[in-house]
Amino acid sequence: MVNQTTQNTSETGKGNKTGKGFKTTTIAKISILASAAAVLMLFEIPLFFAPGFYKLDFSEVAVLLGAFSMGPAAGIVIEAVKILVNFVIDGSVTAGVGELANFLIGCSFVVPATVIYKRNKTRKNAILGLAAGTAVMVVFSAFMNLYVLLPVYAKAFNMPIDAIVEMGTKVNSAITDIHAFILFATVPFNVVKGAASSLITVLIYKKLSPLLHR
Repeated sequence: MVNQTTQNTSETGKGNKTGKGFKTTTIAKISILASAAAVLMLFEIPLFFAPGFYKLDFSEVAVLLGAFSMGPAAGIVIEAVKILVNFVIDGSVTAGVGELANFLIGCSFVVPATVIYKRNKTRKNAILGLAAGTAVMVVFSAFMNLYVLLPVYAKAFNMPIDAIVEMGTKVNSAITDIHAFILFATVPFNVVKGAASSLITVLIYKKLSPLLHR
C-alpha cells in the first residue's frame, strides 16, 4: 500500500512537471519566434511596382511556423509581440494606428491559413490554407489601406492623399487616384508578400517541425 501510494505520488509529480514544462516550452518557443519575426522586419525589400513605403519583409514566416506548430492563438501572440518589439525598436509615426493595422492584416493572413491547416495536417492542406490566408489578407489589407492606413499616414506626414497617389504614379502610370493605388500597388504587394511567405513556409516547415514540436 505504501509503495503504491509512493508510486502514485511520484507519477503525479511527473505529470505536474510535464504540464509545467510544456507551458514553459511553449512560452519559450513563442518568444524565440516573435524575436525572430521582429528581426526579420528590419530587413526590407523594395518592390519596383510600389512606392518606397511599401517594402517586403519575411516576418510572417516566423509567425506561420509558430501558428502551424502551436495553433492560431500562438500565431496571434507572436504577431502581437513582433509588432510591439518593432514598435520599441523603430517607434511609430502614426501613434500606433499603423502598428495596429499591420497586426490585424498579419492576423488576417495567419489565422485562416492555420485554421484550415489544423483540420488536416497535410502538405496539400497547408498550401490550401496559405492560399486562403493570402486571399483574405489581400482583401482585408485593401480595405485597411483605403480607409485607415493611407489616410493616417497622410495626416501623420501632413500631406494630402493626392501626394501619396503621386508617389504611386511615379512608379506606375496606371495609378491615377486612390482606388487605382489600392488596385495596382496595395493588392499586388500583398499578393507577393503572401505568396513569398507561403512558399518559404511550405519549403522549411517540415524540416523544422521536429524542433518546433519539442
